[in-house]
Amino acid sequence: MAAELHPRSGKLIGLSNSNRTAQRNQPVQEFNHGLVLSREPLRDRDVFTVRIDKKVNSWSGSVEIGVTALDPACLDFPSSATGLKGGSWIVSGCSVLRDGRSVLEEYGRDLDQLAEGDRVGIQRSARGELHLWVNGHDCGAAASGLPTRLWAVVDLYGKCTQVTVVSCEPPSSMERDTERETVDGHEEVMVCGVREGDTEDLTSVVNLAAATNGTNGTTEEVPELPPTHNRPDKFPNNIEPETALTEHQLFDVFNNAIVSLYRSEDEGGGGRDLGGGTGTDSGTGGRGDRGSSSSSGGGAVNSNSSNSDSGAGTGNTGSTNNSPAVGAGLGAVTSGMMTNDALLFHEKCGTLIKLSNNNKTAERRRPLDEFNNGVVMTNRPLRHNEMFEIRIDKLVDKWSGSIEIGVTTHNPNNLDYPATMTNLRSGTIMMSGCGILTNGKGTRREYCEFSLDELQEGDHIGLMHKASGALHFYINGIDQGVAAAQTPPMVYGVVDLYGMAVKVTIVHNHNHSDRLRRNNAIMRALSPDVGRPRPALSLTSDPDATDRLLFHSNCGQKAAIISEGRTALRPHATDDFNHGVVLSGRPLRSNEVFQVRIDKMVDKWAGSIEIGVTTHNPAYLQLPSTMTNLRSGNTNKSGTWMMTGNGVMHNGTTILDEYGHNLDRLKAGDTVGVVRKEDGSLHFFVNGVAQGPAAWNIPPSVYAVVDLYGQAAQATIMDDMADLPPLPEDSSEGPTVMSPGSPCSVAGGNSANDLRFHQLHGTNAVITNGGRTALRQNCRSEFNDAIVISNRCLRDGELFEIVIQKMVDRWSGSIEAGKIMAGVTSIRPEELEFPNTMTDIDYDTWMLSGTAIMQDGNTMRNNYGCDLDSLTTGSRIGMMRSATGDLHYYINGVDQGVACTGLPPDKEVYAVIDLYGQCVQVSITSSSGPLDNSLCTSNITEKSFPIHSPVAGVAHRLHSKHGKNVVLLGEGCQAVRVGGYAHGIVFSAKELKTDELFEVKIDEVDNQWSGSLHMGLTSLAPPELPSCPMSGLSPSLTQLRAKVTWLLAGSEVRRNGVLQRQNYGASLDRLMVGNRVGVKRCSDDTMHILIDGEDMGTAATAVAKNVYAVLDLYGRVTAVSIVSSSVLEDAESIKAPSLSSDSCSDGEEESTPVGSTKVALVPNSVMAFLENHGKNIQLSNQNLTAARVSSYNQGLLVTAQPLPRQQLFQFQIDRLNPSWTSSLSLGVIGHSPDRLNFPSTACCLKRSAWLLQRDSVFHNSLKICENYGPNLDTCPEGTVLGLLVDGNSCLHLHVNGMDQGVAAQDIPNPCYPLIDLYGQCEQVTIVTDNVPTVGGESGEARCQGDMEKADMVDGIKESVCWTPPPEVNPNKTCEYQALCSRFKDLLTLPDGYFNEDAKYNLCYCESCHKLRGDEAYYKRGEPPRDYALPFGWCRFALRIKPHCEVSSAFKKWHIAYHGTSVGALRRTLDHAQLLSGTSSIFSVSPAKMEGPNGYSEPEENSNSLPDRDRERDRDRERDREVPRVQLSPTMRYSGLEMFAPKVQFRDPRSHCCHQAQVGFQVCVRPGSYKVGPQNLGTSEPLDPRFSNTEIEWITKEQGGTLLYGLLIRVE
Repeated sequence: MAAELHPRSGKLIGLSNSNRTAQRNQPVQEFNHGLVLSREPLRDRDVFTVRIDKKVNSWSGSVEIGVTALDPACLDFPSSATGLKGGSWIVSGCSVLRDGRSVLEEYGRDLDQLAEGDRVGIQRSARGELHLWVNGHDCGAAASGLPTRLWAVVDLYGKCTQVTVVSCEPPSSMERDTERETVDGHEEVMVCGVREGDTEDLTSVVNLAAATNGTNGTTEEVPELPPTHNRPDKFPNNIEPETALTEHQLFDVFNNAIVSLYRSEDEGGGGRDLGGGTGTDSGTGGRGDRGSSSSSGGGAVNSNSSNSDSGAGTGNTGSTNNSPAVGAGLGAVTSGMMTNDALLFHEKCGTLIKLSNNNKTAERRRPLDEFNNGVVMTNRPLRHNEMFEIRIDKLVDKWSGSIEIGVTTHNPNNLDYPATMTNLRSGTIMMSGCGILTNGKGTRREYCEFSLDELQEGDHIGLMHKASGALHFYINGIDQGVAAAQTPPMVYGVVDLYGMAVKVTIVHNHNHSDRLRRNNAIMRALSPDVGRPRPALSLTSDPDATDRLLFHSNCGQKAAIISEGRTALRPHATDDFNHGVVLSGRPLRSNEVFQVRIDKMVDKWAGSIEIGVTTHNPAYLQLPSTMTNLRSGNTNKSGTWMMTGNGVMHNGTTILDEYGHNLDRLKAGDTVGVVRKEDGSLHFFVNGVAQGPAAWNIPPSVYAVVDLYGQAAQATIMDDMADLPPLPEDSSEGPTVMSPGSPCSVAGGNSANDLRFHQLHGTNAVITNGGRTALRQNCRSEFNDAIVISNRCLRDGELFEIVIQKMVDRWSGSIEAGKIMAGVTSIRPEELEFPNTMTDIDYDTWMLSGTAIMQDGNTMRNNYGCDLDSLTTGSRIGMMRSATGDLHYYINGVDQGVACTGLPPDKEVYAVIDLYGQCVQVSITSSSGPLDNSLCTSNITEKSFPIHSPVAGVAHRLHSKHGKNVVLLGEGCQAVRVGGYAHGIVFSAKELKTDELFEVKIDEVDNQWSGSLHMGLTSLAPPELPSCPMSGLSPSLTQLRAKVTWLLAGSEVRRNGVLQRQNYGASLDRLMVGNRVGVKRCSDDTMHILIDGEDMGTAATAVAKNVYAVLDLYGRVTAVSIVSSSVLEDAESIKAPSLSSDSCSDGEEESTPVGSTKVALVPNSVMAFLENHGKNIQLSNQNLTAARVSSYNQGLLVTAQPLPRQQLFQFQIDRLNPSWTSSLSLGVIGHSPDRLNFPSTACCLKRSAWLLQRDSVFHNSLKICENYGPNLDTCPEGTVLGLLVDGNSCLHLHVNGMDQGVAAQDIPNPCYPLIDLYGQCEQVTIVTDNVPTVGGESGEARCQGDMEKADMVDGIKESVCWTPPPEVNPNKTCEYQALCSRFKDLLTLPDGYFNEDAKYNLCYCESCHKLRGDEAYYKRGEPPRDYALPFGWCRFALRIKPHCEVSSAFKKWHIAYHGTSVGALRRTLDHAQLLSGTSSIFSVSPAKMEGPNGYSEPEENSNSLPDRDRERDRDRERDREVPRVQLSPTMRYSGLEMFAPKVQFRDPRSHCCHQAQVGFQVCVRPGSYKVGPQNLGTSEPLDPRFSNTEIEWITKEQGGTLLYGLLIRVE
């Protein structure tokens, strides 16, 4: 038979080498579709052998091999070999499948563990058996009864990407001999000269190992071998000191020996003892063909065991021993014939059980309703020494009690299943809780320390029926000891899914981590020294290999370790969000940084990576689902410390709430790290930036922990630990101190250290080394998407220089053969949507690509003085914008001349590097910084550091006397430390008044220093200091003792340097750029410190009255700017502009009585959105506009500045998306938002939050008010919403400038406006023009909606309703108005009756009238009379005759309403006035009523006409037949059903049935009607504004009423 592959193959396969080599294309993107078959059918005894050429680590699983009866010439290739049917046998991993169904769970070698170069073959023997061959060794029969015509099948699956056929011939004689020397494909292992099957006791070897370890005297543990490490075939025959066998290798020998013992124990075939047999010949080792079992004696490992007899029997090859072995130790011999049927659940089970997964999984139905009837049993009896193990898949937290497991003699076919197995009174042994029940009665109360009721999802429970008759239970692979000494010989496994237990799955005990747990448990039992810390000894000749931090092979059940222990991943991250815990292979050394890079993220889950340390040894740890669930260790010096989100937890309890950068906001490519310092403190790093101390007194021997939780799917240990910046405490004094007058002193020294790469970057870029290094990942498969940008804008004359550290030749000679592009852009990193290459940007970008200068993607100039494509590794590239707007490039420090001119000087520019093509890695050099000395000091002006003062008043200033390393900028509003780490003391320009806040914002930090800002109050007057700033001040504020000084340093309060208080508030050492710190002296002579506007409480008492604010730019903090203003109380008559006053125009100045000097009032500060926001938010327009760019939530916004009292904060709704339901909500929060961890929606905020949502008010997610204001879900585009906190700390909502009243009280100060762009609302913009409060103190009524200002009658402001402004109907999307409009269309009334301009149509539904801010009642006419707006109705404006529009008398008529029937509408409109009687097509006949005024109620639906004769003679006596029209000033009366009968109709859009009523809004001439009481006979008031005795108007005059609008109400 030719050793070739068939030309037909899987769709991703490419064949070469005369069809002998197969390669799977796209191996990183695809893991299947790699099937190949032999060209010809197999001949008997021919071994079709392939060599594994290439593997990748991207996937789980590997090569699969087998045979099939399907002809490849006509085969429709499935995606994988396990999908082959119609007579196919496939070996996958260590399982054998027939037509896709498992027939043998554990067989031969695990194919997933084979490495490149290994050979694997498949054979059909002459007896029709299937054999697997691995590296020339026969693994025995895998299946029998195979047909004669079969093709070999190889599946290049998962990791396996290329194989080559090496032969197809019968095995050689040497291989046949080897076949006879192997059992089940496992090679014989020599343990120090003793075979596994020999009779020498293993205890002596273990004791020798213990003695060897004792001589070393070390306490550090040796890490386990990685899973891919091949176990050696032979070991030395002696362990003399000169032998090369190290202690670590000896430990590995023991571990592998026990693995072999377990393998023989679990498989039940070819059993091997450690009994007393002494034979050394291979023929006496008790070996036989597969299916046979032999015994060499029964010697036990433990000499103290009751079964310690050491028999000397020799094995009889081929014999079968069905009796129990004499010894019951580790070498217990199996009994019975081994078969291939897998252990499954029996199809007959409890009434509520549902089986799945080929009867391997059992689940109890209705787990929340029923707690029993969940018994399942195995499909066959348990064999001796066979492990029956299950995994708990699902629990519910409702019932008491949980899973129970055991054995029974009852055959499941004949058993009448009970509700619970403990109800059976015969033949049953069950473990329940932590006790043993025999036939339903307790025989052992405390069998083990584990309770089944306390196990969690993912835990394993097993049992084993020993050959000696003893029953053992196992928890997570650890033997709990003998539960019952004697059990019947034939028992079935039984599981009772009781109480909390809902779902379990049978596992077959060959998971590496499970086996490792059991191995280590036995090793601990054999030797007390095993498991103690040992030094990391070398396993190879590489001396650095032992020092390398790798992940331990024991990991979470949903995690996997690849890349030789460097990478951890959750292969099925989209299916599960937890069980991804991984630990380091050895303890961390002091000051050793453990850092990982996030490689992959998924968007499906919440939460992300967590990192920390633990005292638990990973070899023995029962890994939880998440590391924060691990609560073992109840002291401060043991257990687990984890950083999760932006908090820190110890043993599952939060110890720091807001610690550092939020890990949940990290992206792929970001890095996180942890280090335990020598002083026992624990520090975390995010992208190389130290987050400060997180915990103290951490014990010395801790392991690093990474929890791949939620979105985090893969992480890799970083090897560039040495490049990390030193911890702050490890820093030396640093650069030489420079005087402020020296050239470049502002940038001086090491000021360029703050230049880093921004954390935002292209998809394929990775930022490391504390932000100083950028690299492109997947550099050989990706050539772009690797743009990086500087973390701040470049100053004029400042050089940004990088060095090329790594290049690849992958892209040479191709279209992507470029190397690097460099340039500048004025686009802020937060606003930049990173393209594939930077030349794709078409605005505000200047780039150098090769020799071409490009602006906005277009070439401006070719043949510039340098060629970036000619640079090599080590070359340096720099760029600088001069003060004149010229762009210069520098190559290796040499100026290449002006590249382009005209860069806008008023715009900030950022340096941009595009790691394109061959360039893979660059780093920022130490040469970056100012080049032109003339630009260093003079060009750093106020404009570089804008000052925003949110408080009304005159901005504070700093005193001209300060420390020698300080430079003041911006007219004393900013201080910059230009050198060193000390001599940075600055003072306020004036003494602070009582309760006056002095506050600064941190502008720049330098992480090379330790320590941070100090702040406080001092009685030292700066004018008393010497004139020369170079002397007279202490280096730091803690040493300032000339006068009394109170200060906060870190979290310690000191007075003249003496410690007064510890742990005061948040530590100043954790402050970052953008944080604000303030100090004030209160009226009770106390000092208070405020951080980000939050008062930390009393810091010091008995503070003197005449004090200055003082701060020290110490350590990390190098620049601050003032954000506070002085209190204007020295001018008593000056008032800030009041929101309730409209007397002052903008910019109006008032003089002060003091010295006749004028003080310019600072206008309301411009609010802007904070950079910290929901993850779906994108800011623009100088942070005034916010847009939600995806999904419907994660759109939370807060302002960067607090909301001052009596200042209205307004924003406009720019864009709505009708695809979603609900809309925005808004409110305020009473704490600093800088480190707020934003939830998905605002309603999840439960701390100091007041929220307006729909028409309700919530406080900390609890509803406190309903029916407040308009329904925010109905606000249309263009609506202006506002928030105001008045002087009484009450929160007000403003809608289009209209105050909706008090929404909540006791709002704290400061507070920050909050907006949630939820659902329909996708974009808002802050309104910068401050609109004063409407209404004010005068109490004037605002004319809203359909009203405009008219004449003043008797001092009452009135309105008319017939000339509304264009914005009267702001809710253009009102569904109620649309429904009423559709009903009007059904009436088929002529359009000529209605006003053509739809803007005059008004909806008075609750949302619309609240949006307009309508009052319920208004006055109208001469004399004025009240009328009510028709809330709940919709008005359609009628056409008004021209002579009525210009009539001044018309404007003085009153407003009233008239209810009528649908049938009367057309006739009324035809006559253009109300009629006393109308005809109706509907049979609606309201009852007549006699009114108390003597008038009889007219029948609207009659056919009577007015008596024109009587109407002409007005002097005649009017009798009861004179027609009359009923009116009312409120629709609460005219809209009653007796006046406006309801009719039913079907909505043509929704096809739903509704009821509708109609009426008219009319203008009534004063004096033409008579006011009377209601005639309904009710005593209940119909309208609170109108008495029932004056609620009905009667008119008999024709022409006394004019129709203004048609009213419709729909229910």
